[in-house]
Amino acid sequence: MPKTVLILGASGLIGSQLLSMLESDSRVNRIYAPSRRPLSGVGSKVINSVGDDLQALLDGLTEPVDIAFCCLGSTIKAAGSREAFHFSDVILPVHGGKSALQLGATHYLVVSAIGANAKSWFFYNRTKGEMEQSLMAQHWPHLTIARPSMLLGNRPTPRANELIAAPIFKLFPGKWKSIQARDVAKVLWMRAFAPASAAIEIIQSDKLREKAAESQV
Repeated sequence: MPKTVLILGASGLIGSQLLSMLESDSRVNRIYAPSRRPLSGVGSKVINSVGDDLQALLDGLTEPVDIAFCCLGSTIKAAGSREAFHFSDVILPVHGGKSALQLGATHYLVVSAIGANAKSWFFYNRTKGEMEQSLMAQHWPHLTIARPSMLLGNRPTPRANELIAAPIFKLFPGKWKSIQARDVAKVLWMRAFAPASAAIEIIQSDKLREKAAESQV
């Protein structure tokens, strides 16, 4: 049976790649992609409600959803403050999960980050860990959390930290090695339609690269 999906962060580095994959997938017949700015170049499958208040856009959804994705992710510099970063990287993903559950979704696939830990000394890692813990507390039938390392790819607005660090992270071993955003999107897309191996699945960056490489798509 064709699936209806919800995706948050569809304009971002990973989200835009994932949206293209979902659009071309015959198993998907409808894609809800609320965003702050209109999405360009999307097809008839995509329902793109636009507004500054993503929480309100989520609250306005009423049609059933089968699978939900969250590719939201910012930095303190891009967000403007710690409070704004916490809102974009904790409040919105958690609100998205709550909304998707209410709409009947059984699988939530979320982009977190390497080193996510609610008890970390580092604010960024602690924030990502808080987000993960909050989603686990929602008791999803199936929750998939991707923890990529430094992302590689072309952003409309490049991030200075990525421009500086990306060449260095290419040299790192194991899970710390940088990863293509497309590979993260590909694994999320594949896992969304694969049999659930566990209620909670956390995929580290090295495993994301391995799973993407195994795919013939």
